[in-house]
Amino acid sequence: MTMVLSTPTAGRVREAMAALREWQYDEAPMQLHPGDIGWNYRFGTAETAAAIRTWSRDGRILAVGMLDSPTLVRMTVAPDVFQDEDLARQLVNDLSLPERGVLPEGAVSVEAPRGLLLHDLLAEEGWGVDEPWTPLFRDLAEAVEDPGVPIKEIGLEQAQDFADVLRSAFNTTRPTRDYRHGMSAAPFFSEARCLGAHDDHGNPAAVVTVWSAGPGRPGLVEPMGVHADHRGRGYGRAITLAGAAALREMGSSSVRVCTPSANVGGVATYKAAGFTAMPEIADRIRKV
Repeated sequence: MTMVLSTPTAGRVREAMAALREWQYDEAPMQLHPGDIGWNYRFGTAETAAAIRTWSRDGRILAVGMLDSPTLVRMTVAPDVFQDEDLARQLVNDLSLPERGVLPEGAVSVEAPRGLLLHDLLAEEGWGVDEPWTPLFRDLAEAVEDPGVPIKEIGLEQAQDFADVLRSAFNTTRPTRDYRHGMSAAPFFSEARCLGAHDDHGNPAAVVTVWSAGPGRPGLVEPMGVHADHRGRGYGRAITLAGAAALREMGSSSVRVCTPSANVGGVATYKAAGFTAMPEIADRIRKV
């Protein structure tokens, strides 16, 4: 059967996210999650649709990718086709040739889960590996400990607070109040939560957004940030615990996150919140 590469319309992004939901399970390697696309909705519905790529065969979606930037595609495939040679070779062609409309010429990166035949084929084509990332995982079978600080849900009326904390946490001017509003347009946003940890004066000290993939499946933390004025006081651990507890209430079986291994503080924060670090992973990179 012919493999079909496509960019879905805004209305059909839901199908890509639904496929991703089905592919999430606790034993799976770290991979693209529907919450990653949900977080991308901060840029707008049309913009998110333009960043999605799907690969289908006989009407079934086999792979989903998201352009996290013009030169980085994050992707995964259905669990039963990790070693499908036809799919892997099609992916190599589509990721390597600029005219296919996925990645441009020059230095580009591909994030894909461990175990894909795609990695072997890209290596044969001379693609190297980028800086390591650390996946972290926490099982949610048992109750999550109390975070020890006031936790409140962040609705649209607190959109500016959400943006202010993220701007400070990541030392950037990009997050705006529109981020919180844009995310609310994401398919399945009813299964996400935005939470804030507050200090003794009621000021937001840390925020987190968590994304469920449905009952019995792993949820995702994306993003989590602590305001610069509140670092080193345990708010990162507290808001991460609050996020894990929210996912457990929504029926998630576990929670996962991935952060650059060089972010030693971030890795330590997640470990303090009961997460276990898994073997490092790295993007495939094609240099100029």
